[in-house]
Parts: sequence; structure tokens; C-alpha cells
Amino acid sequence: MGVNKPIRKKDGLGLTMGKPAYTADISPENALVVKVLRSPYAYAKIKTIDTTAALNMPEIKCVLTYQNVPGNMLTRAGQGYPEPSPYDRKTLDRTLRYVGDAVAVVAGEHVKAVEKALEMIEVTYEVLEPVLDFETAKDHPVKVHDKDGTFEMFDIGHFPERNLAASYAMEIGDVEKALSESDVVYEGRFYTQAQSHAMTEPHISTAYLDYQERLNVITSTQTPFHVRRIISRTLNLPMENIRVFKPRIGGGYGGKQAIHGELYVSLVTLMTGLPATYNYTRREVFESTYSRHAMRIDVRLGASRDGTLKVIDTEILSNTGAYGEHALTVLMVAGSKTLPLYNKVEAVGFRGDVVYTNITPAGAYRGYGAVQGNFAIESAMDELADKLGMDPIVLRKKNMIKEMETSKVFEIMGEGKEGTAMTVESCKLDKCLDDVLERINWKDKYPRIEVDEHTIRSVGLAIAMQGSGIPEVDMGSASLKLNDFGVFNLTVGATDIGTGSDTILAQIAAEVLMVPTDKISVYSSDTDLTPFDVGAYASSTTYISGNSVRIAAEKMVEEIKRVGRRHFGVAEVTYDGEFIYAGTDRISLVELSTLITYSEDQEQLQTIGSYVGTKTPPPYMAGAAEIEIDKRTGHYKILNFYASVDCGTTINPNLALIQMEGGLLQGIGMASYEDVNYTARGRLINSSFLKYKVPTRMEVGKIDVKFIESYEPSGPFGAKSVGEIGIDTPPAVVANAIKNALGVRMNRLPILPEDIWRALKNT
Repeated sequence: MGVNKPIRKKDGLGLTMGKPAYTADISPENALVVKVLRSPYAYAKIKTIDTTAALNMPEIKCVLTYQNVPGNMLTRAGQGYPEPSPYDRKTLDRTLRYVGDAVAVVAGEHVKAVEKALEMIEVTYEVLEPVLDFETAKDHPVKVHDKDGTFEMFDIGHFPERNLAASYAMEIGDVEKALSESDVVYEGRFYTQAQSHAMTEPHISTAYLDYQERLNVITSTQTPFHVRRIISRTLNLPMENIRVFKPRIGGGYGGKQAIHGELYVSLVTLMTGLPATYNYTRREVFESTYSRHAMRIDVRLGASRDGTLKVIDTEILSNTGAYGEHALTVLMVAGSKTLPLYNKVEAVGFRGDVVYTNITPAGAYRGYGAVQGNFAIESAMDELADKLGMDPIVLRKKNMIKEMETSKVFEIMGEGKEGTAMTVESCKLDKCLDDVLERINWKDKYPRIEVDEHTIRSVGLAIAMQGSGIPEVDMGSASLKLNDFGVFNLTVGATDIGTGSDTILAQIAAEVLMVPTDKISVYSSDTDLTPFDVGAYASSTTYISGNSVRIAAEKMVEEIKRVGRRHFGVAEVTYDGEFIYAGTDRISLVELSTLITYSEDQEQLQTIGSYVGTKTPPPYMAGAAEIEIDKRTGHYKILNFYASVDCGTTINPNLALIQMEGGLLQGIGMASYEDVNYTARGRLINSSFLKYKVPTRMEVGKIDVKFIESYEPSGPFGAKSVGEIGIDTPPAVVANAIKNALGVRMNRLPILPEDIWRALKNT
């Protein structure tokens, strides 16, 4: 009825026609305008702050500083509770730790008055020496968080006195012994950059008090339930007095997996009793929200002469910026979503530190560490193949994970039930690899083709894995209600951030209920009205929230049969989505639902399903690109990018395709274009789309995605995730293609033509 069909997104037509659907569209028209005065210094303390002149303006209703807001420590990270991120910031603080950190909040009747009031706030600063180089931040004499009350909810390796937000280490087997016994060893260092989310809709939040004096927050967030909890804890406001709900979202990509302006508008509304709206400027989105974690990744690989991989050892230094949001978990995913790709090794080592610096904080971003780790591992695999004198495809096929295999990394790094190693029950990575090689015509193009005296065409390849939710931690729930005339309401806490998850979940419900999808009306992401869900992150929605919908729908089928048995007075009935049968007698679902609503043994049928995964079945992909490069200048074009993907059963092939294409384009941006640059004093240089370049389809040739179907037994109708896997391979694919073209290894992202030119000059 619903699964594996390219059904149009439920909200697609309305959004295309410009119907009011986003936070800015539905915020109260009389809401106060909220804006923030931000620090001009990378590291400073407020010596004095005078808001008198601003408050004397008749249009200004409220000015907030560290002096008149609660001083509770918090983390902005929208994660399961207790959060694996340090509590290391306040709503407003006297200490300012990056250019763009909040100094004061002003709320007034209109924009011009608020902007004038910001200029009238008088601040004197004690300017401090910042820590800007993340490679020297650990144990630096300057401390980003110096005796300021930061703490962790449990042990995450948080040592602010050493500028460490988090740290982690594990070893399986004896790494040094395995390296010493390897015939060939490769050692390499790789760098990945900070990357801005560049979502279309800036962060925006609105707060108002309803007729019961409860705080209502409308916000563009990926995690409404986490936002509610953070507001409650930070502002000392009882949970029962808070409602958070999410309208449509114009993109998140992890950038909205946190609390941003919600605390400010909540405080303004609580202090004034008036509705308040804070809409970030594009500069604020770049400068004051967060970006991807920049990393330095050291890789050591050891292998036997025949190409048997014996050991993988990685050491990571990650830059979390001024605050430690998602610091530990991004670090760990850089290992847990890459190391199991090659599961037959004797020894595995993984170590990492996440350091504080005085730049814009880092946080969640699609790929969430896996893309950084994949760039290093998959580049290193090609280098190891080169040292072995071996085809890199043969090396991968010999060592990569296959169906019904496992990896000890799954057990150690939390990918299955504690104390057990997850068995991969669905893995068509071998077929993905063969398929992408055939479609790109690898054998005729590898390693390079000389087009003319100056132009070379070449190909590069990488494989990748991701996950499907966070096992034993994150939960999704769903509720189904049968209305009169045979239509259903599906309420889910799951957060549709433009991915089409409302449609996907309706398809799953329709499949179980055996009804058309248009019989399912979906309501999502309202902490008052929908059941709990962790939100849209960790590639969890289809797998975790989808399973909760499946469970609720299965219960609803049993409820329909129960009232059918009562209606006919029999012990057994059957149901086919349209009729309930008792022998030769039947009654339609429309008629039965109407009867139990109005006249016959009246009752409301409603069911709920909850699901917490015990495993996180990985989707897999193989990606390959064909590039054309001018060896005089280093300028290159991506002519074709092919991806073959195992995400289990595609619930909606069209929406899965869009997810893959979007992820691939962002990965290409990370590989070739995007970078976050600062001045010598820590000010962001490229804080607008004029200066921050993201790729469009004009810069990239053909993107060709094919799904290689598998069936995941633990997933709803065999489905796994697809939201993040697409972004993982492009950086390594591009780097490997350039190496195949010119013989130089580019180990730092983004790979710019001038860097290739310099590398060629130095060879």
C-alpha cells in the first residue's frame, strides 16, 4: 500500500505554492523584535556594561545581560539526556570566548529601534589573548574555560584546565606488535576543515504566553523535546509550563540540532509578557551558531605482502571551538563509522582529543565525524595499495566487511548491545562496489587518460558506512487514532526537516494498515500533542521512528479486529484494509469506525508504539568520480559522480534519491570548495554567501545514484537510514582521483587548484 513507492511529499505542494508554513510565517505579527549585541573580540571579559540609554528608549521593552538572567550552566547540544557534552556555557556570560559570542539581548517594537538600542549599549572590555591554533591548544598556557564552573554529566574526558572538552581512547589487540609484524606500513596525516551548514532558512524562534500563561516556543529546530528540556533546566521553569513546536524547516543538516535563540525569546517573553521573535541574520548564522569540527587525523595501516590488512590505528585532534557541543560524540563517530569497514584486522587503535579554541563553536553536521574519518581512512587505503603495488579495488575487496560478519569495534564503541558485537545482517557493499565500477567504466579509465598535452581525466573511488540511530539510547514514539469514516491521525514526535519524514512515516503506517497513504494525516513535533521522539539526527528517523509507527499500526490492526469480533459476535475475523470479514459477512472499515464513534459500543481506537534500537544497522555505499584536471594550474572539474547505495528497502525511492543527491553535493562542497577562514585575531572572514562558496549543480556534472536493495530484518519493512551516507565519500573520492591523475596526495580539505599547483611544484 505505502512502502517502496515514490509518493509525493505530503507538504510538497503547499510549500511549492508558498503557503505559510515556516516559523517566520506563523509568528505573531505584534511580536517584539529581538536582536543580540555580539563580542568584537575572540577572548574578552566584560568590565562594565551600561544599558541605561537603551532602556530609556520608549520602543525598547527589555534588555538582557549576564546580570539579569539565570546563571545556570548548559550545553546547547540537542542530545539524549544526560548529554555526552560538557555543560560549559551560560545563557549570557561575562566572559566572551569568540567573535560573535552574545554580550546583550535587546527586544523592542521594531527593527530600527532595536538596532539603535544595540549601538547605545556601552561596554568596556578586558581583552585577553586568544587560543586560535587548535594544534597548540592542548595544555596551552591560555585556558579558554578557566575555573568557570564547567562540568560533565558523566566521564567524557573533560579537562578544561588542559583545554580539553572531551577525550577518548581504545585499543583492540596489540597495535604496535601488529605494525611491527606487518610487511608494509603506511603512515599519513590528514586535515579536514570547518564547514558551514549554509541552510536556506536562518535560525528563527518565537515565544509567547498562551491564555494559561504557559510559555509557547515556535522554533526551527531538529530537536523540539530536547529544546524543551534545556529551556526548563536553564531558566528554572517547570517542564509543564513549556510547549515547543516545530513548523516546516528550510534545512538543518545538524545546524539546528541545538538550542540557539530559543532561550533569548523565552526570557524576553517571560520578563515582558509579550511575544518575541529572534530571526538570525545570515552573518549570525555563519558567525554565531556553529560549524563542522575541523580535525587532524593521523592514520597508520599495516598489511601483509598479499594485501591482508593487519592493523588500523588512528589518532584524532578535533577543534570544538569555544564550547564543547557534540565534542565527544563527533569524535567517536569518526572511528565507529569508519573502522568497521575493514573488519578482519588483528588490531585496531583509536585515540582522540577535542580541544577548546577561541573561534565559533563546532557542533553537529551531516556526516557527524564519519565524513572526516572516511576521508583519512579511504585516502590511506589508496596509499597503502600504492605501497603494496596492488590495485586499490582488490585491496578493498579483500578486507572490507561483508554480510553476516561483525567487527569488535561495534562492541567497544557502542554499536550494539553492551558486551556484544553487532552482526551485520544486511550488507550489499560488495555489490555496490561492483555496480559503481561498472557504471563508471573503471577498467577503461583507471588510473588516468591523457586527453591532450595539458589535460588529464582520471577516476577515484571510496567506500563508506553510516548507522541507523543510536542503539540503547534514543527512542521514537508514534500514536495512531482511528476516526469516523475510516481515516487515521498519525502523531509523531519525529521532526521533518525537509527530508519528507512525515511522508515516509505515513507510508509505513499505510503499509501495515493496508490503506492508501492519503488516509493518513500526520502531525509531528509538538511537545504537548505528539509523543516523545529524540528528533532528527543520527540518521534515526526512518529506522527508529519508523519502527515505532510500525508497532503502533500493528496494534491498530489488532484493535480493528477486536471491535470487528465484538460487532459480529465471533471469535475470529480477518481484515484487508477495506473490510472486516466474519465468514461470508463483512463490514467496511468506514462503516465500522463510524458505528463505534456514534452508536454501537462507542469507543475511540487509539494506539501507541515506542521503539529503542538494540543495534544500528549500517547503510553502505561505494562512490566514484570522474574528474578532468589541467596539470598546469591544478584546476579540476567533477564530470560525473556515481554512487551505489545499500540502505535496505527504500520506503520512498524519490525521497531517498533526493537525500543522496543532496548529501553528495554537500560532500563535494567539503572536498572542493567550502572552508571557514579567520583573521589573525579570530574574526570570521567569509560570513556571507558572497564570500562562502557552496557548489550548485552548475559546478558539478552528472550525479548518478543507484540503490542496491537489501533487506534489514530489524528495520521497518527492511529499511535502513539514508540521510547521511551520501556525504561521506566525496572528499576521499576527489582526493584519490587527483592522486590517480597527477601522482600527488592531497591530504588537506578543501582541495583547491592552487594547493594542487603548489604540490606539483614541490614534487
